[in-house]
Order: sequence, then C-alpha cells, then structure tokens
Amino acid sequence: MIDPRDQRDGRFDADETAGRVEAASASASASASTGDELSSLLANMDTPIDDCWNRIGVRGDGSCPRLAGYIHCRNCPVHDAAAARVLDRESSADAVIGQEILHRQTAQSLSEYAAREADATSWLVFRIGDEWLGLPTTIFQQVAQLRPIHSLPHRRHRAVLGVVNVRGRLLVCASLARLFGIASAVGQDGRRLEQQSGLQGVDARDLARLLVVEPGGEAAERDGAANLGNPIVFPVDAVDGVHRFARADFQAVPATIASMSASHAVAVTAWKGVTVGLLDAAKLFETLNRSLT
Repeated sequence: MIDPRDQRDGRFDADETAGRVEAASASASASASTGDELSSLLANMDTPIDDCWNRIGVRGDGSCPRLAGYIHCRNCPVHDAAAARVLDRESSADAVIGQEILHRQTAQSLSEYAAREADATSWLVFRIGDEWLGLPTTIFQQVAQLRPIHSLPHRRHRAVLGVVNVRGRLLVCASLARLFGIASAVGQDGRRLEQQSGLQGVDARDLARLLVVEPGGEAAERDGAANLGNPIVFPVDAVDGVHRFARADFQAVPATIASMSASHAVAVTAWKGVTVGLLDAAKLFETLNRSLT
C-alpha cells in the first residue's frame, strides 16, 4: 500500500531544491571572488615588463654590459625571466577567465532551475489504456492494490463499477476508462483482463492499481474545512509515481485529441517521450458526482 504523499521524486524534492538554491548562492559568491581575482590579475598585466633587449640589448644600442658574456640577449637569464613572466601571466589570465565563465554559467543554470522549481506543481502520473494522465497529488488519499469490486444493482451510469472495500470502508468505484472512452486492461470486477502471472520480473510501476481520491484533499485537512464529497476509487493500468512539472512546459490541449479526457485536461506536457494529459481535478469530481446521481 502506497501513500502518494509519502513518495518523493528524487530530482525534485524540497530538500534538494533548497540545496540547489544554496548552491546557486554559493556559486554567485565564488563568481564574485573570481571576478575580484580577475580584476587584480588584469591590473597586474598592465605593469610593464622591462624589455631591456629593445633598449640596451641587440635590438637597442648594444650598451648592456652582459652582452660581452652572453653574446646575444636570448642567452641571457634576464631575457628568459621576462619571457617566463609573460607566459605565466597569460596562462593565469586564461585560467581565471575560464573559472569566471564556469562560475557564471553554473550560477545562471542553478538560478534558472530554482525559478522553474518555484513555478512547478506536483502530479501523480498514471496510465489508463494507452493514455498517460496526471492529477494533483493533493487529492490522493491512497494508491492500493487491485481488489474485488462488488457491483451495485440498478446502476444509473455505466462508469460506476460498484463499491470496493478500502481500509474497512466501502467506497464507490468508478471507471475513468469508461468515462473517457478509453480501452483499459482492468475489467469491471477489478481484475486485469489478462492473468497477472509470473510477476517476479515485472516493475511495480507497470502493475494495475486502485487510486483513492478525495475532493478537497489536503487543502480541506489543512484548513479545517469540510470535505467537498466522499472519497472515490478508480482503477488504472499503471502508476509511475509523483512528478513535478514546470508551468512553463505546459501546452494547450490539442483539438485533435478525440478522447473525453481532453475535455477534462487543463494542459498537456511532454514527459519521458510521451504526452501526459494533466486533468482538472475539480471538473473531474463534478463529472464523477453527476455519474453517481
């Protein structure tokens, strides 16, 4: 039994976000320090080097007393020392400039990440048939294993499958697959249409689950407000987990999508090579409540 509110997405948890923001601040400080070092180095580069070879050496008037012993300036240690100083100064400048560029790029990258994370929202991503969908994590009470669904007599809507026992409570079980007109692998009795045999090598995220949702969700618990309705259960073919999506990546729902899920989606977003329809929880509950009356 999995409580989605206990799940954490390793790339986007709050602790990591805080750590990255702190890293951005540290990187900015390091960048400022590197900038001071660069300014100091550039100032030192303005200090002239005594090019005695051009004044009193072979390229000058030849009055240098060292010429008698070294014959040519290139044999003189003074000339070698000056050349080494020029090379060292240029090499140091390249290194500091490289560090400055790296620090600025890192600070910019972390700053952009922090801005995107501040604008991101948390969704539970699941699959029904071939469609990947998402709902805000705040409405979820539980992710449970499949169990028998007991049919109800005189059902008024085909989307209502019956009732299911969850933690000792009989909750209404509805089918989003029927509501949206999606072919699902979970049958009316709450069992997969194909036999789940030899599951030892199957990823748990690929197993069918029952999702328990409640109107108002955590907001009602946090604010002490009355719930907007009783919990509702619906089966799905797979649950991938909790993920955070930046609003900047949201796209309008394409008009070409024929499924009824499109009319309940607020946006779509690209994820792991597929398109996820992000559902409007309030609109979904409104439709589900209508199907129950």
